[in-house]
Order: sequence, then structure tokens, then C-alpha cells
Amino acid sequence: MTFSTILKASTAVTLIAWAGFATAAEVTLAAGEKLAADQTFTYRTLDQITTMDPGMAEDNESGIIIRDLFEGLYNQDGDGNVVPGVALSHTVSEDGLTYTFTLRPEAVWSNGDPVVAADFVYGWRRAASPELASPYSWYISLMGVENADAVIAGEMPTDALGIKAIDDHTLEVRITAPKPYFPQMVTMYTTFPVNQKAVEANPDSWLDPANFVGNGAYVLTENVPAERTVRERNPLYWDNANTVIEKVTSLVINDENQALTRYLAGELDKTEVPTGQYPRLLEEYPTQAVSFPLLCSYYYNVNLTETGNPALQDVRVRQALSLAIDRDIVVNNVLAGGQVPAYSLTHWATAGFEVPTIEAAGMTQADRNAKAVELMTEAGFGPGGEPLTVDILYNTSDAHKTLAVAISQMWKQTLGVETTLANQEWQTFLDARGAQNYQLARAGWCGDYNEASTFLDIMSTASGYNDSKYSNPEYDALLEQAKTAADPAPLYEQAEQILAADLPLIPVYHYASVFMLNDSIRDWPVGNVQQNTYTKDIYKVEAE
Repeated sequence: MTFSTILKASTAVTLIAWAGFATAAEVTLAAGEKLAADQTFTYRTLDQITTMDPGMAEDNESGIIIRDLFEGLYNQDGDGNVVPGVALSHTVSEDGLTYTFTLRPEAVWSNGDPVVAADFVYGWRRAASPELASPYSWYISLMGVENADAVIAGEMPTDALGIKAIDDHTLEVRITAPKPYFPQMVTMYTTFPVNQKAVEANPDSWLDPANFVGNGAYVLTENVPAERTVRERNPLYWDNANTVIEKVTSLVINDENQALTRYLAGELDKTEVPTGQYPRLLEEYPTQAVSFPLLCSYYYNVNLTETGNPALQDVRVRQALSLAIDRDIVVNNVLAGGQVPAYSLTHWATAGFEVPTIEAAGMTQADRNAKAVELMTEAGFGPGGEPLTVDILYNTSDAHKTLAVAISQMWKQTLGVETTLANQEWQTFLDARGAQNYQLARAGWCGDYNEASTFLDIMSTASGYNDSKYSNPEYDALLEQAKTAADPAPLYEQAEQILAADLPLIPVYHYASVFMLNDSIRDWPVGNVQQNTYTKDIYKVEAE
């Protein structure tokens, strides 16, 4: 039985232990291979990350850096299975509501302090506190931690949160309903520990390299906004002996074609493949061009509030716009990197998820277009009706622009809809979308854990990431039922059908991870559909 299977087993009292994990990161070289002398890793990122604070982060690029600088209770291996981090094991109570984690005694902070259960208590309380106002505090509620909603709302003190240090190396977490996938949820950076002494000593600058204190395999040594972030090996990390990469650098390069040029010149070890170029690059660089499923979905949020476009409040208009997107052209001609058309929110590769039967998915594009015209006409727009213009907001990126242009052309050709495109830098874009200062806005959601609720919960009324401000009591009730259902799959399917009918968001495609990777890199986690990467687990071999 695999560890993953064990973790999903009965909620009866269960001990999860990983014997011999200390050697799990040892390097295994193929015949004739040698470790390279240069053990640095440099990769391209599109935008300056928003934060390195585990309690404040809300995006994947920040998460990549945070997983180097901090370590939570559990990590993931190359196939996405849960493996020990600071925690060595856990037990689950008979009712499935109490998790007791045993922490490894050798874990220390980069300043030499021991990592103790109280550090997790502080980190979780801080993330849930109204004072921090974390954009991801809702994740603590999503986990079902006892009293989370009341703490986040400021109705109860943070010490009422269902997490307690029994002693330095024993952590207790109480949840409100059994969640077989709960151990997956604590691989998320929002649940990482934070060093209280470091935060309180420099509340406004504790993340500066000079003040930084982390418990991950790397420490922060340089951070130049909009240019680069540098991490170097933490000699006090409990598994430093099995960490190989000495230095990791993320370079902010906004132009993906420029990034590819720099990759081909040997300046980068990893960069995303520019839109549409994967087939060519695969042919030219078959050992470096990579594509595999990535647990993310790409869609357009629809602003359903009074600040949105009044026409988009009509579900027939939303349905018409969705139908008129030729997703086969999007994935095969525009993107061409292994992506899959999306007619539902949850990614097809999600564990235990069966893609529901959505009527639009079974139609030909000609039939979709005809139905779109019919719906738009019924709504009073198009030929013989009112002209319609919609705005699409996206964060600055050639890829997002290319896709928005392609979709706007489809809408123009099929429906006569005019489209205005606007781009903003990442943080400005997040602020605008979160404040509903948009009509349609590009969005992408990547699973925080590998279970369908990680996608569906973002459209619940209470979700902090529901930027459409969609609210449907029936949908909310289905998700609530799913939390305690022995088999939530039918409930998830019903929820997807509601989204497909209401279209508070317009699904476009399910991601693939498409990038160029230096072929001297080994152990990249291609089997982990979440792509929760840990630099400590990779290494370089000498070029042939």
C-alpha cells in the first residue's frame, strides 16, 4: 500500500510514519553520470512576486520561493504524494476530527532556534487574524479548522482557533468535519510556521535578507524588486546533507520570447515556452521541451456586481460568449502545448474526479456558434439589436494578450461583439480584480491540494477568491454536503452543472506545464500535477 493510499484510508486512529525518510533525498545517479560542479539553478518568472510571507501569499510564483525558504508539516514528492516535512507522522482520532502531528526534533530555524509546535500555532493564528488581513485567510476556513470563520471575522480571539501545541514536538489540530485529504492541505504555504521572534523584532522588514529567518532548505540572500530573488543553501536545514543545489535565482523577465532567447544562450535553466512554439521547440530540443498536465484551469471571471457590464448580468449573454469560444482552436492552434479544452472548472487530472457531461462540450463548434447567436439575439444584442462591447482585463503577458485577441476575434466574427483589451501589472491587476474593477478578467486557478473541492470552493459565496461575487444557495449547499459525504463525486458533478448553467466564469482550457528545462537537471517532479516544486530535491549532472 502506498503512503498516498494510507493517507486516504479510514479515519479511525491511524499512525502515519515514514521510516528511513532521512535518506529519501539522496542522489541516485545513472550509469556514467556525475554531479556537475555548477550546482546553481536559475529560472524565469513573469512578474515580481507579491510577497515571501507564507501568511500573505496567494499566487504560485510566490509559493515556489516560499517552499524554498520555509517548510510546513508535510511536503510532496515527485509524484505529488505527501511525505514528511517538519512533521514525521500523525494520528487521527476515531471521529476524524483531531489530528496530532509529531514534529522532528532536529528541525531548526536559520537563526538556530528550534522549530517547535508553537511556531505552527503562531503561523496559523497569524494567517487567520483580522489584523494581518491575509488574502488567503479563507484557506484556514476551507480546511475546516475549528472556529476559523469566527476568528477570521474578528468574532473570536485567535487563540480560539483549533490548533494547539501539546508540547514542543506535538501539534494538535481540530477540524469540524472529517477530511480524508486533510494531510494534503497542510502542504500549502498558508499553513507553514513563522518565527514569531523574527516578525516582532522587525515587523515591517522581517523578510529583508538581513533580517530573514526561515526553516526551509534555503535562506534569502538577495531580493531586488522587479529584477531577481536569490536563495542559498541553509546549512542549518535538517536535511542539508542531502540538498545539492547551492544557489537558486529567479529572474523577472516580462517578455517570454526574450526569456527563451536567454535560455537558449545558457543564462537560464528553466523558462516557459512562448505561446504556440512548443511543437517547434520539441522538434529542435526534444530533451529540453517539456509538457505534462498541470492542475490549473484558465478562465475569465465575470463581474456580476453593479460595477460590471449590465449586459453580462444576463446569463444568455454569458452563455453566448462561452459557446462562441472555439476551444479547439485555442488549444491546438494558439497554445499548442498539450492543453485541454475546458467546459467545467475542475481540471480533468484531479484525483478521483470524473469530468461531468456538459452539453456544450458534446456539440460541434458550428452548433455552438448557432446557439450563441440565438441566445444573443434573445438577449437583445447583435444584428437587429443593441451593439455590445465588453472589456477584458488581464495581467501583462504576451500569452494572455494573444489569447484575449484570439477570443475577441471569435466573438466579433460570430456575435458581432466588440472587445476592449486592457493589461495591468500583476499586483495592480490582482487589486482591480479583487475590488471588482473590471467586466471580464483573466483568471487561473491551481489546486491547493489534489481534490475537486479545491476548484469548486472558490466559487462559493464565502470564498475569498470569488472575484465574480457569484452567490447561489443551491451551489453552496452542495459543497457543504460534499464536506461530509462518503462519496462527494455526485455532488461535485451537480455543482459543475450549476456553474456550467450560470457561468459566473467562462472556462477556456485546462493547463499543461509547458517549459524548457536544462537537460542536465535531474529529478524535476514531472509526476506532480500540482507542480509544487522543491529546489532541494533537484540536482545537476555533468553535460555529456
